[in-house]
Amino acid sequence: MSYSAVAIPEKLFFKIGEVCELAGVQAHVLRYWESEFPMLAPQKNRAGQRVYRKRDVEMALRVKELLYEDQYTIAGAKKRLANELRAGGKLRVVSPDSEDENPAQPLLQEVSSTLTTAAQSPASVGIGPSTVEERLALKRIATELRELLGLLEEKEKASGSRKK
Repeated sequence: MSYSAVAIPEKLFFKIGEVCELAGVQAHVLRYWESEFPMLAPQKNRAGQRVYRKRDVEMALRVKELLYEDQYTIAGAKKRLANELRAGGKLRVVSPDSEDENPAQPLLQEVSSTLTTAAQSPASVGIGPSTVEERLALKRIATELRELLGLLEEKEKASGSRKK
């Protein structure tokens, strides 16, 4: 993805002007995207100014990539982002014995929900990496888990097509 080619400074918070400069769009475009994409939701400080975190900047860059480079419509970009976020944050167990019924599904949904919440705001669940090394290790683990999920989904699709 080309949005990763933009060097995002190692800061905790960014002002709207900084994000506009990084993304190469004007402030009114960024504010419009915030109204259209619920996953792009910067907080506001006491003065009412938008305060972006690194994940917000990354999301803005991803939105720009989908809209400008990949030529998605707003609706198409919303669906694509929702699918990407869903695929990155959900855990599913696929076993050859179970067709649709999985007794572990409620537990998996709870774990998935906790992981999604932790990814969005680690302090809210009382967890979070404290060092750069821990953050990097968690990112590597997340990437490996996404790859495993993709492999499991491919296997599920292949086994589903064989049953028909």
